[in-house]
Amino acid sequence: MPGSISIEELEDLTGARNQPPPRGDLDLWRGDGALRAAVAAFGGAADALAPYGAALGREEMRTAGREANRCTPRFTPFDAGGRRIDRVEFHPAYHDLLRLGIGAGYSAIAWEGAPGGHVSHAAMVYLHSQVEPSTCCPMTMTYAAVPALRASPDLAGEWADGLLSRNYDPSDAPAGEKAGFTMGMAMTEKQGGSDVRANVTKAMRDGEGWRLYGHKWFCSAPMSDAFLTLAQAPGGLSCFLVARWQPDGCRNAIRIQRLKEKLGNRANASAEIEYHGAYAEMLGEEGHGVRAILEMVHHTRLDTAMAPAGLMRAALEEAHHWCSHRSAFQRRLIDQPLMRAVLADLTLDWLGALYLGLRVAAAFDETGAEARAFARIGVALAKFLSNKRCIGVVAEAMEALGGMGYVEDTPLPLLFRETPLNSIWEGSGNVICLDILRTLAREPLAGEVLTAELEAARGLNPGYDAALEAHRARWPALPCEGEARWFAESLGGLLTASVLLRHRPGAVGDGYVRARLSGGRGQVAGALGGLDEAGILDALGGGA
Repeated sequence: MPGSISIEELEDLTGARNQPPPRGDLDLWRGDGALRAAVAAFGGAADALAPYGAALGREEMRTAGREANRCTPRFTPFDAGGRRIDRVEFHPAYHDLLRLGIGAGYSAIAWEGAPGGHVSHAAMVYLHSQVEPSTCCPMTMTYAAVPALRASPDLAGEWADGLLSRNYDPSDAPAGEKAGFTMGMAMTEKQGGSDVRANVTKAMRDGEGWRLYGHKWFCSAPMSDAFLTLAQAPGGLSCFLVARWQPDGCRNAIRIQRLKEKLGNRANASAEIEYHGAYAEMLGEEGHGVRAILEMVHHTRLDTAMAPAGLMRAALEEAHHWCSHRSAFQRRLIDQPLMRAVLADLTLDWLGALYLGLRVAAAFDETGAEARAFARIGVALAKFLSNKRCIGVVAEAMEALGGMGYVEDTPLPLLFRETPLNSIWEGSGNVICLDILRTLAREPLAGEVLTAELEAARGLNPGYDAALEAHRARWPALPCEGEARWFAESLGGLLTASVLLRHRPGAVGDGYVRARLSGGRGQVAGALGGLDEAGILDALGGGA
């Protein structure tokens, strides 16, 4: 028939040509030599991380992450008889991911007494964030609640075993009937936001306990077994533990108003709630609520500093796989100079975030005032810088795939939606920068240990030495508030370079100094020549 073609010819015209093969099962531990090297350098537990990375990388778990995001949580306020139940229901994939994470020790490993517990925990955050970031939230808060409970030994004794359990138990039941607990947080109110001292939720005495009345604008993971929250007691702003069930076995008077419709973090439920006389127990001293809750915030900030490293790794791995198997203009994309320049430049940000995050986690593992001071200032710098860099890295990785990077068939849209969150959660950029200034002003030891960390890399790279001197010449004292971001970015970049020069010398350490601390480059990724691209990109290919 004129103008027709055979079925074979049609299949040849419409078939999948010049397309990367499916990725199949991955091993996120064995396939990440940079992670293995960093964990070894900072004292983490490879034997705990290896099976976790292998399990997370399986195709079925990566599919579960996509499903948990596609099928978002559903709020059910009443049961069939009209009784208030305030229940949030999740897709089974959500529970599969939490079961895997809690079973591996995501929430518990830092507190079980093994060396390098916080480094191992931080590495788990990094690994889990590559597959489904929003299920990190309930596990992170459970991890961070443990040290906060030390302010009240009786409460710690009541809740610690369940929080440290490796049994994930999603049942909606009193704590005494469960094999394991999760714990959330409810601090933010409409009128105050980050200024929690403006909170107006009221606490009134009720025998040995308290009753809370008020509204919370954000409550993360509302199906947690208990929440740490702030309320105004007669003696001032205080911290309270509010369980979902009262001691008498009745549901506590915590009313979910609605679930937030968020840009990303879709598998996790975030809610507005009201306390209608909810039973609560005070944590710490009356009037010292900020001090008590900050212990939890300090540890959740570690996770917000590690998560962007995982997001960057996942995005760059997708871009590297695509470019390694996709050709244009008779050459593989990975062999084309401009693509190599872009990917190598982006890889520096991922490696910087990974190494800085784990260096800070190592300080959480150490004891003594100096380690505590470095953890305090280091986690703020890591959270600020890594999250600001993360957005651009994931966007550029998306662009490397072209139109496919914008399509939900790939994980790039999920990763991109997640990129702003960790910069906002637990203190947005401005809050963190002001916190950095306050810490350096009020805690001289923080400045001393930070100076020692920066000085440790002196002499390893002339560009680093020059950048360090330029920073000190620009700010011989702390800057004015209006320069806080500039100051934090400069200081965070120097700290990252110091860690890389000592632990990733050569192509990565020297490349980071040249790309991030020198002035001779453009403003976009890849606008810098002369990097050792092969040495840097080796990390994306799984090399150490």
